[in-house]
Amino acid sequence: MSVGIGIIGTGVMGAEHARILRHETPGAHLVGIFDADAARAEAVASGATVFSDPHSLIGSDRIDAIVIASPDATHASLTRACIAAGKPVLCEKPLASSAADALDVVQAEVAFGRRLIQVGYMRRFDPGYREIKRVKDTGGLGEPVLLHNVHRNVRAPEWFTGPMAVTNSFVHEIDASRWLLGSEMISAHVEAGSGGEPLMITMKTDKDEIVSTEVFVNAGYGYHVHVELVGRQGTVSLAPASLTLLNRDGAARHSYPDNWVPRFEEAYRRQMAEWISAVKAGVSVGASAWDGYLASAIAEQIAEALAGNGVARLKYGPRPSLYD
Repeated sequence: MSVGIGIIGTGVMGAEHARILRHETPGAHLVGIFDADAARAEAVASGATVFSDPHSLIGSDRIDAIVIASPDATHASLTRACIAAGKPVLCEKPLASSAADALDVVQAEVAFGRRLIQVGYMRRFDPGYREIKRVKDTGGLGEPVLLHNVHRNVRAPEWFTGPMAVTNSFVHEIDASRWLLGSEMISAHVEAGSGGEPLMITMKTDKDEIVSTEVFVNAGYGYHVHVELVGRQGTVSLAPASLTLLNRDGAARHSYPDNWVPRFEEAYRRQMAEWISAVKAGVSVGASAWDGYLASAIAEQIAEALAGNGVARLKYGPRPSLYD
């Protein structure tokens, strides 16, 4: 069976998902596209049906599952519509534009009684991150005590405000840290450098582990993500992600991409392939709606701390049994 997919939103990520589906995902085919910019939708469709509105795409009996890559503010209402239609969803992060809206999505899925939503925290599918988790889970480092994260972008667009470095960028580190450690975050401290960046965010977990993260969205030199896990008996970290090492003029040089898409190209491929397999099997993989809610809830509280005294005692409700 080939799974019929609809994509809502054809910006950078929607277009990349369409490319991956067409050329690199056996067992699935692109049926339909919607974008508020009809010309952009036509450019990405390449033979797929261009729908006039997202709800007609969701309701189409030719579409088995939906990828949501539209603007953040639309995610909550569109995922709820997919739940109402009983269709699996791969939703780009964030799950919603606020933690309250994300919790509404969680409650809708709980009421439906089955997990349909996967949130696009693609680092869970990155080979490097997966190897770090494998080493940790097999006890190769002893007891984990410290997790270091680095998140640097070349530059942020003008509309990218200070809190967005937390709510739009740092959410990846929230999800990856929870997933790698298997722990929950209970407190945070955040400080900003001169001019508002970089940010240094330190969290403590319910197992007394420390998670430190530098977020620098105008680092200038390239897109650079790094993680190192420190245990009582050793450490494990990502190796340089560059495909090549250039030796010239007395120096060895790695290269960095301009944005996240080339860095996580393999993660996006694996995410799509595993999601399609899960849709066929009627099971769930990747970050759940609950994971999406927690990432947003933690990020919001840290953003509030950034505007206040820099300290947050993180609070969120109990996890519903659907996500056990």
